[in-house]
Amino acid sequence: MLIAAKAGLTPEQLEEQYTAMVCKPLPLGDLGFQSTLELVTQMPEVVRISSKNGILMLKAIADDSTKGIAKLVANQKAKTRKASKKTASKSNATFPTKNSKNPQSFQTLSAGTPVLPATVKAELQDLLSSSPLLLTDLDKAFLRRFGRAFQYRQYGFLSVFEVLRSMSDSIVIEQTKTGSLLVLRKYLARTTEKEEMPQGEAEEEEVPQVRLRLRRRRKRCLRVRLRRKRCLKVRLRRKRCLTVRLKRKRCLKMRHKKKRCLKHQGFEQLPSTPEIPPDAVQNRRLCSLPPLKRRSLVGVVVEFVVSPSQFYIHICSTEASNKLQDLMFEMRHVYSHKVASDKYIMPESAVRPGQLCCVMVSTWWYRVIIHRVINDREVEVFYADYGHLQIVQKSSLRFLKWHYLKLPAQAIPCSLAWVKPVQGTWSSAAVLLFKHLCHFKKLVGIVDEYVDGVLYLFLCDTSTKEDVYFHSVLRDTGYADVCEENVPSQEFEELNPSALYIQPIGEQRNTEVAEQKSRDAVKQQP
Repeated sequence: MLIAAKAGLTPEQLEEQYTAMVCKPLPLGDLGFQSTLELVTQMPEVVRISSKNGILMLKAIADDSTKGIAKLVANQKAKTRKASKKTASKSNATFPTKNSKNPQSFQTLSAGTPVLPATVKAELQDLLSSSPLLLTDLDKAFLRRFGRAFQYRQYGFLSVFEVLRSMSDSIVIEQTKTGSLLVLRKYLARTTEKEEMPQGEAEEEEVPQVRLRLRRRRKRCLRVRLRRKRCLKVRLRRKRCLTVRLKRKRCLKMRHKKKRCLKHQGFEQLPSTPEIPPDAVQNRRLCSLPPLKRRSLVGVVVEFVVSPSQFYIHICSTEASNKLQDLMFEMRHVYSHKVASDKYIMPESAVRPGQLCCVMVSTWWYRVIIHRVINDREVEVFYADYGHLQIVQKSSLRFLKWHYLKLPAQAIPCSLAWVKPVQGTWSSAAVLLFKHLCHFKKLVGIVDEYVDGVLYLFLCDTSTKEDVYFHSVLRDTGYADVCEENVPSQEFEELNPSALYIQPIGEQRNTEVAEQKSRDAVKQQP
């Protein structure tokens, strides 16, 4: 992390970036230190401490394995905020061919500003869905709701205004006397009730004291209305709970009656199995996205990286991101209710490899496929929309509703085209460099070909003054050799969950047609 920071980092910045990357703070207590500064003072061969304007700065000391990365970072030029003057003619740029010896001779491509992940967009919209919020209170409200600070800098933004500007299609900033107010566009479309002012007070409207009284009365009325609504909601919840309890009591009474009847008849009661909802997905698979055309240009965001030969991307398009956001919002709304969540609990017999279901992580629900059963309490699942494997609790699994099967799996398995590792396998320094190049950026991808369901493409970062091609950077730093054909990925040959569990879109259509024909044949039978 320190090598990637050209000007160095303060101890606080190092702690924030470490937490953002590893998802947990520095283990200072486990290592026997009281602070980050005390830790780095014991590492003089790794970290150099300097002071600039009274501020302590930490800089990395490169060794033989990382001097290539340090040289690349030192030669980087500062990003400019000026709008790019590149024209739309770049979409007709020449593409690399198998006979071209210098793939870096491509014409420059266009790219956009930093991209906010879909989950973070959904969290901001959820935060503003209950009521508008002042800009000065955004950080406190975000921390109170989600339990962590709103670290927008790790996604490539320099200020909160840039984040809000990127979400101008859903969030509006209104200037009020108390400051900038953040409002969802949905609120602007709603019609508000207008209250008529009494005629006796109309003549005294200009008096400041009367205005204050009117404002206080309106606030009191709003509070009373909110209290009444809350009371009504509480009453409805109590009625629903009572009806559910009555139904459960009736069911229990019927079961005791059934046991007595079986005993009188001399039969033993068989163990009952939980009832599976009719709209629960059991023996179906998600379909993949349609294949991209060869030599086409697409905007992509790298979601998960194992190595330059194994990573997963998202296609950058407003339609695709909106569909994934809507799906996550709807799943959170449905499965957050205890009655619905209990209805879709998976029995032990349904928890098996290849089963499509959903899992809750940090109040959000994701579509997953069970990869393997670890023990009686844990399973390893594959995230179909993000591309990574993770161990979760069995108790957090739920059946996936049939309606959530329509959206194709959004994660696309990829390999970097025309490169292979110098030493047969990718070194940790090469993987770290590749992750640094991809980190939360909107990139331009050039489609080369598909091999066994894996997309081979070139990646280019056009946010700098000069375009940066990733395969050229890996070659120049001595981590990769550039070849004129795609070498099969060893990582995907060992394990490719997408090929195991995701069905090509053409095969799914044939399956649906066959099922419809069988249904029609059953209906025609006498």
